[in-house]
Amino acid sequence: MRGNFHVPFCRRVEVGDNLFDSIGIAIQSRNCTHWLGHLYLPFQKIKDRMEQRRMMRRGRRGRRINRKVPFCQRAHRQARFDNRRQCKIPPSIKANRNLEYRVLEVLSNIFPLLEVVIETIKARGDKAFSPVMVAQKWQLNRLSKDYMVQVKEGWETAQLRTLLGLKKQKTNKSDAVIETHAVDGIALACSEFVKYQITSLNSRAWVGEVNITPCPLTVIRRPPISRRQLHLMVPSIGNKRRKYGGTVTRHGLRKGDFVEATLGKKTVRGWVSGDTKTQVSVSDANWKRLGQFSKNKVRLIQRSIGLIATQQ
Repeated sequence: MRGNFHVPFCRRVEVGDNLFDSIGIAIQSRNCTHWLGHLYLPFQKIKDRMEQRRMMRRGRRGRRINRKVPFCQRAHRQARFDNRRQCKIPPSIKANRNLEYRVLEVLSNIFPLLEVVIETIKARGDKAFSPVMVAQKWQLNRLSKDYMVQVKEGWETAQLRTLLGLKKQKTNKSDAVIETHAVDGIALACSEFVKYQITSLNSRAWVGEVNITPCPLTVIRRPPISRRQLHLMVPSIGNKRRKYGGTVTRHGLRKGDFVEATLGKKTVRGWVSGDTKTQVSVSDANWKRLGQFSKNKVRLIQRSIGLIATQQ
């Protein structure tokens, strides 16, 4: 991609649990700040779902085995491969990386991107290992195929942030405000225009200038859609399974579609989150249901792209 824009990803490490739940993105040119973003990562949601799936699978296997017969005659499935020698990326980490890459793909269709600046994490000395480091090189290699990638470390981001006069909120970093993660994104994006260089003999100074302008913050998250389940946790009476999850409704809409719904004098805009035989459920950006509307009173505005974006 060619242009004069820079998109950095600034990552966040939770102190204590060593988990990360949000990152900040900024698009900056020399003249102005074009876009700021706050991404809510699906790390914890995917982790909880994987634990639930594991528990359900063990329950099904336990009900299938007849423990009244000798062990050699039980219906144990033979091991098909050694699952302890694989180098797979954990699903929760991979979901985070895919969300970052997906957002960058959408931004590249709007802005002529020149370079992607990423802040990397390193564990030094006796510091504990952070899951932020998992799949870090894998993501860098994937981005390098489509973009020019520049890597910065945390101390470099802090120096740039101090030079530019940007204040960071460190009390509650999960808040969707500019002071949590977007300021790191701005600092990383400005690294191309403001550099620490040798000015004369044995002297160094910051060289360059950049103009940081006010810009609204866009909050992006994945729609929390439950996938289709054939086996529920609690078996139903009569062994009749009810429909649960899925992305397709019975009225030609998909979960995550942006729609406009009308009920009497009330008109709302939101995302499709569920359906009944004659109604469609519409929710806001936080996936709180705004109401259930007749299928004939719901108008499609935009098909789901797998992202929910709102401005603060």
